[in-house]
Amino acid sequence: MIEYRPRIADGELAERMDSAGAVLIEGPKSCGKTATASRRASTVFRMDTDDSARDLVDTAPELLLGAAQPVLFDEWQVAPKLWNLVRRQVDDLGGEPGRFLLTGSATPRDDATRHSGAGRYSILRMRPMSLFETGISTGAVSLAGLFDGDFTPSMAPNVTVPNLVDCIVTGGWPALLDVPVRVAQRWVVDYLSSLVEVDLPQMGVRRDPATLRRFLASLARGTGTELSTQAIATDVAGPDRTLDRDTAAGYLDILARLMVTEDVPAWAPHMRSATPLRKSAARFMADPSLAVAALGVGPEQLLRDLNATGFLFESLVLRDLRVYSQPLRGRLARWRDNNNHEVDIIITLDDGRWGALEVKMNPAAADGAAASLLRFKDKVDLDKVGEPAFLGVVTTRTAAVRRQDGVHILPIAALGP
Repeated sequence: MIEYRPRIADGELAERMDSAGAVLIEGPKSCGKTATASRRASTVFRMDTDDSARDLVDTAPELLLGAAQPVLFDEWQVAPKLWNLVRRQVDDLGGEPGRFLLTGSATPRDDATRHSGAGRYSILRMRPMSLFETGISTGAVSLAGLFDGDFTPSMAPNVTVPNLVDCIVTGGWPALLDVPVRVAQRWVVDYLSSLVEVDLPQMGVRRDPATLRRFLASLARGTGTELSTQAIATDVAGPDRTLDRDTAAGYLDILARLMVTEDVPAWAPHMRSATPLRKSAARFMADPSLAVAALGVGPEQLLRDLNATGFLFESLVLRDLRVYSQPLRGRLARWRDNNNHEVDIIITLDDGRWGALEVKMNPAAADGAAASLLRFKDKVDLDKVGEPAFLGVVTTRTAAVRRQDGVHILPIAALGP
């Protein structure tokens, strides 16, 4: 049995269970939802494999709801009636917190179902493990600390580019901790095969697997870009096949509902300049390993094309920052204007604080990235949005430092929550 590694979501779950009668943990399959939730549950019903439990939803739901609490309904979306049953039970218990846990790897087609849980449910998003959670990063540089102005220069482990490529190929899947890269590659390829052959058809996709694989490959090639839906449709269709834009949009919606993709929206603050800003989201998969598997490449090919690998490194950094920023209720975006000036990641908090980050796998590009961040800061109307809490370049250097111009150099192997 795989030993449980602590997750950043553990603390988030404890906090939510103290305030809500039911907590829904959602995220892509195999990201660790069940393991995290099971540690807090007294009773576990696995709805995707337990035929008896599914029957009881219709025949005797009180036997499920009345089990020793907290009760976990794993993969609840297989029995969607559970949502309202749990909601009603939370009401009957007077809103007593921490009674029920639900995990799900797909969101309903109609979000109105989830909206009906307002005030009863707290929704927690989980993602594949960050480098801090897998033990690659020391976490010496805290994202929360950067927002608070608390930064101490420190050394990071010497994680080489080949090491990082292995991290990109393996991904943050708990099942792949400490396994050889070639074994991890096979696992992620099988994960995508299951997505294409089982999950997508179950969500209503009626296409041959070859078309779906081309669709995923097109998305993977567009990692970190503003790839349009029409461009994906054209790429997948090719000269002798057809795939219209509406069908492609439907696929994108389903992949997002399966939480396999997670795009980064555009940031549109008040600017001093009149230059129009780009409004399209950037395409990303939930974990860089999915893009690698969709492209059918491995470490050797990635090391031969480091320019392309740089986009996958950005995907790795983005995944980790999503995990680190979530306890802060942070939102991630990117900024780009019509002159193609851009900032890779903007993190904003509910209280208005924000920070800006450039991502550069090659440390030699850090100086140029720092200069770009300072130019960007000059363009933002700081009277309207306030001074940034920090500016930083996430890279592969071994020293976390604050430059004389105020820009932080942040090794990916030192970042943490």
